[in-house]
Amino acid sequence: MPATLTPQVFPSAEDASAALANEIGNLVRIRASENRSVVLGLATGSTPIRLYSELAQLHRMGLSFANVITFNLDEYLGLERSHAESYWQFMHFRLFDHIDIPPENIHIPDGTIADEDLAPYCAGYETAICEAGGIDLQVLGIGHNGHIGFNEPGSPPDVTTHVTSLNEITIRDAARAFGGAEFVPTRAITMGVRTILDARRVVLMAFGTSKAQIVSEALTSEVTADLPATYLHNHQDATFYLDAEAASMLSQG
Repeated sequence: MPATLTPQVFPSAEDASAALANEIGNLVRIRASENRSVVLGLATGSTPIRLYSELAQLHRMGLSFANVITFNLDEYLGLERSHAESYWQFMHFRLFDHIDIPPENIHIPDGTIADEDLAPYCAGYETAICEAGGIDLQVLGIGHNGHIGFNEPGSPPDVTTHVTSLNEITIRDAARAFGGAEFVPTRAITMGVRTILDARRVVLMAFGTSKAQIVSEALTSEVTADLPATYLHNHQDATFYLDAEAASMLSQG
């Protein structure tokens, strides 16, 4: 596998999350000392919850996030920000309500955009990333079907922020949170593969035995649209942060 995708395996998810939080914290401090901003790409789902807890703890210990700008990967279409399962709610509950990031520095796709306005809205999201200076560090998880963001199997490598239809596996995985698959939105706004690959550094986090198979496939497969996480093989500074369980099938590859 390419050197850029040699995984870092930690004893536990807590250890991996703490390591990434410390890396982010060091970057924030260095940029603050240079009077410069840091642009972070952030993910949702269960995987980064520990990371966000660690970042909140760093803030309680004195780290300021006043120079941080964030862009979230995605949001379900059709959800108001007040919806319990919106990523707006997730990010504020898990991170933003616990740190001193300026509200105007937070960017999360708006799930209420009308269909006729989606194309210019997505283009504007890309413009905002560029105007911020580009993403310094992008945090990713990985879906059981290999998606990154909501770039589902079949996503091309050159797509930027766009509207996508969610695949059956993604909908099934979200069904419990929504109280049934029939209540899961079928579309989302997501950063595209190109947007993710344009980040200067990418860290994909995966924890638990349920992710072991897809992690093994992503790390050992050729680059293919059928498994979007393999696009990270083409990135100059991408790393998988795994716990021992998520790495358990790598020796079998």
